[in-house]
Amino acid sequence: MEKSDSKTTKDHNTIKKWAEKRDGKPAVVESTSNSSKGGGLLRINFPGYAEDNLKDISWEEFFRIFDDNKLQFLYQEETKDGGESRFFKFVGDE
Repeated sequence: MEKSDSKTTKDHNTIKKWAEKRDGKPAVVESTSNSSKGGGLLRINFPGYAEDNLKDISWEEFFRIFDDNKLQFLYQEETKDGGESRFFKFVGDE
């Protein structure tokens, strides 16, 4: 498996280390933060990526929402050319 291949995990430490290595912080889309779905749409807020209406949250709250919604974290360590990748998305736990 290449480092540029996408991987999935549910491991909280893996997700937190991946995000923090890239200066990412846990967040939710503010307009969804009180949704009935259990906390809102999760994001990782990276500096310099101006996504409007993000609300920073604690890692504890982030992982509560993550687990409550039975999500997996799909991510990439490196881009194909060897650079650090910030590619990720949340997918349902099939």
